[in-house]
Order: sequence, then structure tokens, then C-alpha cells
Amino acid sequence: MRRLIIILTVALGAAFAAPGASALSFDVDSIASWGKFPRFCMKVYRWGDEFFNGYDTAYVARTYTSFNVKLTSESWKDIYLFDLPDEKRIRIESDPATSAGFVLSYLALSAGYDINISRYFGGPDRVRKRFQFGFNCSLLSVEYYNIHNDGGTRITKFGPRSAPQRLSIDFTGINTHTQGFDLYVFLNQKRYSSSAAFKYGRLQKRSQGSFYVGVNYFHNRYDFDFSGLPAPLRDQLPAEWDNYSYRVNTDNYCFRLGYGYNWVLSRHWLIGISESPVLGLQIGTITGNTHPRSMSLSNRLQASVVWNSGHWFGGVIARADQGLIYNKKQAFINSDISATFSFGYRFNLW
Repeated sequence: MRRLIIILTVALGAAFAAPGASALSFDVDSIASWGKFPRFCMKVYRWGDEFFNGYDTAYVARTYTSFNVKLTSESWKDIYLFDLPDEKRIRIESDPATSAGFVLSYLALSAGYDINISRYFGGPDRVRKRFQFGFNCSLLSVEYYNIHNDGGTRITKFGPRSAPQRLSIDFTGINTHTQGFDLYVFLNQKRYSSSAAFKYGRLQKRSQGSFYVGVNYFHNRYDFDFSGLPAPLRDQLPAEWDNYSYRVNTDNYCFRLGYGYNWVLSRHWLIGISESPVLGLQIGTITGNTHPRSMSLSNRLQASVVWNSGHWFGGVIARADQGLIYNKKQAFINSDISATFSFGYRFNLW
């Protein structure tokens, strides 16, 4: 058992030491010469490095740096759509807003944080804080995210679905929180690098694509309080919405299937695209739902344009995420549309 723990520990260390031993300032062959057990550990290391990070050098190249840091600026817009009984519809939109932050990556690990800055320059007065953490190598990707949103939206449509009343009512009765964890494996990891298109951690040399499969857990909390609306609008809300509120508090356990493709335009330019539906089980409380379990359905689409020149890199990544909460009486669709601009530098400290 002890040997098994040692083997698993060394194999995990191999995944974290993505580019190879040289990035950690030790020589693998030198350590292997210390004796039987160090030699065994280095064999496991080489196996793990090849298994997690191996690639076809005709298609993918590493950057030969251990670190990269990038400044990011993201512009986004949220859209919430309710399809209600009696053919009623509500559409809520946020004003476009911009956040700024940074992401620091070391080998396969990355962490970043950003906040809404447009509120300080006359933009929407809403709070948005996002923390993200990721582990990305050739074979697999693991991502964690934690996002808070509130306020700064407008009701733009309200009423009959065929001819809803067009409005522009400031709506501050909104508070959302999403926290999630993704793990997915690439099936053509030797020739396709998702990191090259969306993490700036590899270089794609020739065009190639890959299917990927994985699992996804996320917690959703949506609070919509419509009690502040004028009485003629409140009276059109479903009777089961206690205190004129719609609330979601669910845990989602899903399966994710997707496909990504990178087009290499030249030595410096790359276009990437990735599409993945997410389907699974949703457990929790939803206003208007009588059963604690239902189907969870969402979709994630992203595309990128990437520029590389030596240690410098930059690019833009556009995303469109959608989620559906549905029963026989009502449907709630939430959409998040964003574009992230990044500029960064790759380097070594040792």
C-alpha cells in the first residue's frame, strides 16, 4: 500500500510538472543514477509526463517557459428569459459591463480573479466578482469557478408572448451565484491542444480537432424579487410565485460531450472553436417545480483568436453560455455572453 501511495504521488507530480524536469531545475537522468528507487520514480515520472502531456511535435509545440501572466478585460451581458403560463413572457437584460483582472499560470496550473470596473466609470452599478482556478494539460482539463452577480438589469419585455409590452424598467431585485467544477478528457490530445486556443499554454503548429468527454458539477442560486414592480405587472406573475419571487437553488450533476478545433493561419495566428452541450440531473428547489429532481440542460460555446510572438501573446475569447430550467408550466433560460481580451508574457524564474 505504501508503494502504491508513492507511485500515485509521483504520477500526480508528473502531471503538475507539465513541461518536464528542466522547468524544476533538476536533471531526470542525474536523479535516476542515485539508486534503484530513484530510478523507479523517474521511470514513473517519464511515463506520467508522456501520458498526461505527450503530444505529436508535428502538430503541437510547448512554449519552453514555466510561467505566464496575462492581464484580462472582459465585457459581458446577461439575459434572463421567462416563459410563463397563459402565454406570458418576461425578458430581463443587463447593461453591457466590463471587468478587469489578471491570470497567473505555472506549468499546468492557473488562477485568476476579476471584478467589475465599469461601475466606477459611469457604467452599470452592479457587483460581479469571479474567481477561477484550472489545471490544464494535454490529456485533460480541470476547472473551478465561482461567480457572484447582483443588480444592474432592466426588464425589456413583459406580457403576452405574441406581443409583449416593450419596457425599460430598472430591475435591482436580482442576486445570482454560480459555483462549478469541470473535468474533461481530450480524445485526440496528441495533435490537438485546447490550451493553445484558450489558455495560451501551448502552440498549435498544424490545424487539428478533438472530441472531449467529461463530468460537470455546478451549484446555481438565482433570486428574482419582483415585489417592487407596479401592481399591473405583478398581477400577471404566476400564482405559485410566493411574494412575487422566483428562486432557484439547485445542485447539478452532468455529463459533458464536446468538440474543439484549431485553425492555424500562420506561425503567429490561430483561430479556435469549442462547442459542448451539458446534460444531467438537477436536484434542489425551483419556484413552480413540484419535484426536487429534474433534467439539467445547458450549452457552452466559445471561440478564440490568438496571437503569439516569442514570449509575448494576446487574443480575444468569445463565450456564449446558456442554461435551461423547465417544467410543464414554465421555462427559465439564462444566457451569459462575453468577450475576454488578454495580453500577456511568458517567462521562467528558474
